[in-house]
Amino acid sequence: MKIKICFVFLTCGSVDDGKSTLMGRMLYDSHKIFDDQLEAAESESKKYGTTGEKIDMALLVDGLQSEREQGITIDVAYRFFATDNRKFIIADTPGHEQYTRNMVTGASTADVAIILIDARKGILTQTRRHSYIVSLLGIKHVIVAINKMDLVDFSEEVFKDVSKAYKDAVASLGIKHTYFIPLSALEGDNVVNKSIHTPWYKEKPLLELLDTMDISKEEKEEPFRLPVQYVNRPNLDFRGFCGTIASGEVTVGDEITILPSGKSTKVKTIINAGDISEGNRDITTQVAYCPMAITLTTQDEIDISRGDMIVHSKNLPVVSNTLNVMLVWMDEKKMELGRQYDIKRATSVISGSLESIFYKVDVNTYEKEEVNTLGLNDIALCKMQLSRAISMDVYEDNRFTGSFIVIDRVSNNTVASGMIMSVNEDETRLNKHTREYTQEELALNQYIRKTFPEWECKIV
Repeated sequence: MKIKICFVFLTCGSVDDGKSTLMGRMLYDSHKIFDDQLEAAESESKKYGTTGEKIDMALLVDGLQSEREQGITIDVAYRFFATDNRKFIIADTPGHEQYTRNMVTGASTADVAIILIDARKGILTQTRRHSYIVSLLGIKHVIVAINKMDLVDFSEEVFKDVSKAYKDAVASLGIKHTYFIPLSALEGDNVVNKSIHTPWYKEKPLLELLDTMDISKEEKEEPFRLPVQYVNRPNLDFRGFCGTIASGEVTVGDEITILPSGKSTKVKTIINAGDISEGNRDITTQVAYCPMAITLTTQDEIDISRGDMIVHSKNLPVVSNTLNVMLVWMDEKKMELGRQYDIKRATSVISGSLESIFYKVDVNTYEKEEVNTLGLNDIALCKMQLSRAISMDVYEDNRFTGSFIVIDRVSNNTVASGMIMSVNEDETRLNKHTREYTQEELALNQYIRKTFPEWECKIV
């Protein structure tokens, strides 16, 4: 049986570059649209369309009413389709600067990025911003789709000029693999089939490139990481620790360490969701690997809670409460240094503050600027201080355990997304008794200190 590889790709770029139209055209020309969806798009095209008597391909992916009325993409639209070789998940992201936060969300899980550029306009600010975010999020394959070539008479010279301008603009970003395609999303040139209007273009059309692209990662042993999501305690005889494996694999009998407590034990059993249709509610397995959702039981009774990280004892991550992070600020209210925010990483939520800003990145020049605060869509390297130590990996090594979001405690808005770049080694610690104390414990400790100052007491 042939197994289809599934990967995610996103479309990004500046507003009105044709991202939704391109995705709609790809689905339409590859016959991946259901009849009822096509009928709905034809009906909506008469009401909202911008292509005259033709079907407005953008309406096949822009689903919100406000998107259809304004002719823009606001939220990330996900679409699924498959070829004979692969399964695809499309993340169609908005181009407006106002919705950059949505683009970051779509890009966070992507394997390939398609950056659209209007052949008439060339490189714009959003092109640079999205390219920087793509490189920051570790996407190694970027397809530069130079769109609306029909409006420049499919000029090879225009295509070469825009390609060179993009190469020069992103030379410092370190994107490993870049591909350039001249196309017309509106007319379908070089989207699914080769265009007769570009005889000078000898490479593959877009869908064929996606279908054959080598996106395999470097062969390396990934460390085992299991963020604990839930403690399953149905009766006195069973205690299991549930979660989705973020990376690596685990085998029955492996020695594991629970972080941040530092306690060690061995894996007793691994329970994987079975095939309910065959009457199996749960099945045990000897080995589990990413991204399986499993339940572990341990040989020893030790304290493990939601938010803890289970790892191999032979491959421990860094545990620290001070880290250097790259932030994408996503709130209209400016960032406040020293203010307490909630930091959600994997299954843990910890209080923390942003202590300083090393520099902000100018998205036009990619130069570093000294600033004291961050505004909407700003990207900066900052120092973050957490209320307690957590286990962590740098984002380059592990997307899941190296990323987080910042939540405003008052409004409960997600105000920033971040990537862990490095840890301050001088403040790194692996304290076997480190944990976040309850408000009652802190209050009791403060009362004792005030009432009995001669006592050198602390919470234990």
